[in-house]
Amino acid sequence: MHFEMTTVIWVLICAALVYFMQAGFALCEAGLTRAKNTGNILMKNLMDFCIGTPCYWFIGFGLMFAGTGKFIGKFDPFITHAALYGAKNSVVPQTMPLWCYVIFETVFCATAATIVSGSMAERTNFKAYCIYSACISLFIYPITGHWGWGGGWLAQLGFHDFAGSALVHMVGGTIACLGAAMLGPRIGKYDKNGKARAIPGHNLTAMALGVFILWFCWFGFNGGSTTAMASGDNAFVASLAFMNTNLAAAVATVVAMIFTWFRYGKPDVSMTFNASLAGLVAITASCDCVTPVGAFFIGLVAGIIVVFSVEFFDNVAKIDDPVGAISVHMVNGVWGTVAVGLFSAGNDGIAKGLFYGGGFKQLGVQVLGFICIQAYALVVMFIAFKIIDKAVGLRVSEQIEIDGLDYAEHGLVSAYSGFAITDVTDMEVDANENTDLGEDDFEKASEAQINAAVKVREEAPLPADLDSGIHKVTIICRLAKFDALKKALNQVGVTGMTMSQVMGSGIERGSTTKYRGAVVDSTLLPKVKVEVVVGNVPVENVIEAAKKTLYTGHIGDGKIFVYNVTRVVKVRTGEEDFKALADVE
Repeated sequence: MHFEMTTVIWVLICAALVYFMQAGFALCEAGLTRAKNTGNILMKNLMDFCIGTPCYWFIGFGLMFAGTGKFIGKFDPFITHAALYGAKNSVVPQTMPLWCYVIFETVFCATAATIVSGSMAERTNFKAYCIYSACISLFIYPITGHWGWGGGWLAQLGFHDFAGSALVHMVGGTIACLGAAMLGPRIGKYDKNGKARAIPGHNLTAMALGVFILWFCWFGFNGGSTTAMASGDNAFVASLAFMNTNLAAAVATVVAMIFTWFRYGKPDVSMTFNASLAGLVAITASCDCVTPVGAFFIGLVAGIIVVFSVEFFDNVAKIDDPVGAISVHMVNGVWGTVAVGLFSAGNDGIAKGLFYGGGFKQLGVQVLGFICIQAYALVVMFIAFKIIDKAVGLRVSEQIEIDGLDYAEHGLVSAYSGFAITDVTDMEVDANENTDLGEDDFEKASEAQINAAVKVREEAPLPADLDSGIHKVTIICRLAKFDALKKALNQVGVTGMTMSQVMGSGIERGSTTKYRGAVVDSTLLPKVKVEVVVGNVPVENVIEAAKKTLYTGHIGDGKIFVYNVTRVVKVRTGEEDFKALADVE
């Protein structure tokens, strides 16, 4: 047998890159969910690939590529009938070993399956997940894949989806949307009035690393879809795919950063990273047939619609999607599919899009394609989800969800053994008052505002015989204010103090801080606890110095607590009370 070795090497390397996307998805999803479900997320991302691989080998590949039927391939268990893929009219390339092409398509199948886990995270029964992951690899991806890539009816109409905006990402995102809707939202996602509450991810570092890995691997996802590297034309298409892939993702990221900056007052971190993926998904269908100008506008639109989409599903549709997979993969999968009909510059038999003089024909085919693909995925998976729900239960119990899936589903006490991880969203805390006074200048603030912003416990003076004249002042404040506070206290005569770093937790009524468009009403922030004991220095001087230094007029300025100290002992000398406080040795 004679194969094009450059093609074989190219396809195998790109297949390895696409496989490594599983690591990216695992990190991204784990980072955007809570610590108590980390092990469960990692297991799901491992198992959808490991379950999908034998399922696709068993019948999936045959249903997708064996034969040239309009709606389905042929049943070829274990890919044993090689002749089915060697015919002249077969879409399977003859320039590489069959197994080279099989593994390349296998990793694409696994990508479609793994998209679902993020949207259904933190409340899905693990057994149910394993079953429906198998269904995707057996009955969904192979059939729709045959329509578009296996010589089926959509391919015959001229439907174009170079690397899978529709056939991979939209399919996965559509199933994710259906599954999340059928499961219902996580406990605590909506208040009694139906308003969305933010449930921040526990590890944005992992999320960011996951996105960087996905971006890197996407070059193999899109560029490798040439499935050839034996000619100058192949090299040109792969290079164009690389360029367009990177440009669309970068533009989408910048646009989302600026857009959220204006919309929320600050650039949203997780939404901006989601936009990177949105741009990658949107360009996937057309990366071989649009110019960089087209890729720019595709990414620009993706960066905006991903923000609106996340807000829509959170606040209007009320479909709880912890990682934004619906908005990234389904919504931008649709946009990327339609974009072919708008921006295609036309090459190698691909029709031109509307903006390049091609009229509405290609656009119509693209719209028909995504509607039919979505309809098939929705109908089949609705039936599958219903059967799974009846058989093993789609959602875990309320108690398991509250405790975390790691322990109940896998016997894992913590995915972070040795680390202190606290999920503030699950803590029972008392509400702090709304102390956001909107006045940044201490000198302009009224006495009432200042006293409201920096609370001092008011109580009747102690009887003279109980007041020792020595007081302990404990100040809880922002970490960033510590140096200024230390200098201010030194200036009023306080030379010794104890400082410890603590985490401040509370429900902030009236908070305007947002996470993915939803107001964060509970947060865990780094704070400083400064403790001083004063005798000769008037305690009011200490309080005033702290108030003036710490005041900003906004939530989180801190609190001051004053205690009566009945006895002080200096260990080295045995001196007590005022003598023990003296700095002179």
